[in-house]
Amino acid sequence: MKQLLNRLINHESISSEEAKKVLVNISKGEYNQSQIASFLTVFMMRSITLEELRGFRDALLELCISIDLEEFNTIDLCGTGGDGKDTFNISTLSSFVTAGAGVNVTKHGNYGVSSACGSSNVMEHLGIKFSNNQDFLKTCIEKAGICVLHAPLFHPAMKNVAPIRRELGVKTFFNMLGPMVNPAFPKNQMVGVFNLELLRLYGYLYQNTDKNYAIVHALDGYDEISLTGNTKIISRVSETMLSPKDLGLETILQNEIFGGNNVSSSAKIFTDVITGNGTDAQNNVVCANAGLAIATVKGISHKEGFELARESLASGKAKASLDNLIELSKK
Repeated sequence: MKQLLNRLINHESISSEEAKKVLVNISKGEYNQSQIASFLTVFMMRSITLEELRGFRDALLELCISIDLEEFNTIDLCGTGGDGKDTFNISTLSSFVTAGAGVNVTKHGNYGVSSACGSSNVMEHLGIKFSNNQDFLKTCIEKAGICVLHAPLFHPAMKNVAPIRRELGVKTFFNMLGPMVNPAFPKNQMVGVFNLELLRLYGYLYQNTDKNYAIVHALDGYDEISLTGNTKIISRVSETMLSPKDLGLETILQNEIFGGNNVSSSAKIFTDVITGNGTDAQNNVVCANAGLAIATVKGISHKEGFELARESLASGKAKASLDNLIELSKK
């Protein structure tokens, strides 16, 4: 580790194999907390390379407890986090709206590290049970159209890193990895990233997979379609710039999609939106993201997907998906 740290401090890069080996060694407990913290910190101060990101991803996918849900043709809606914007739980709400529209979702998530309330925080607060039991997860998709894959249950190798990430409390390269290491290996993904550089790296990595994907970055810094301005979208077939006008919407203000300061206030916003009591800005931003996920799976236009998302939210189908998941969690 000392040799690697010296190279990284001197702005050298490491190979995919070296990056992979570091994470494998971390999982085996071969480094102390100071060494791990130093390793994470170095990557906050320099840009990550494509080779390094690929190596970290491959290590986590190799080490994870995988789950076979291929028969359901699912999508994961997941942002990297780390954008510093403290929005409400847009991708999690969008996941239920997507499920309500008849598109199966395997939602990969975790507790918040660099935000007040991560997707796992709000879902746990609402009474959703986390499990890595394959039969339970299949039942969730069959009955609710969605299952929740709480990252720590599938990535036990990262138990040595979790407390250090919590103590640091800032984004690390693990934020970059989260969406890439869904243990169900879904064939469809909608990923939000926190800067243009990472958008480009994700584009390179995903074009070498068999995934059907949409990668998004709002140009004013959000790791999702924020409707506060234009959003760059990269898919397997195109690179486009989305304006709110493309969906027939007005541009919204940043404070209109701000999240709660803690888990209970975040959960209140979540409940308000899914029960039909959200503001127009909240509803539209959720449906814009869900709409792209729906469009990605169904092979339709984003505008058509957006309309299906609005119908899912307005009709109560999204809420029914949530209610069913909460009910299954009680058994």
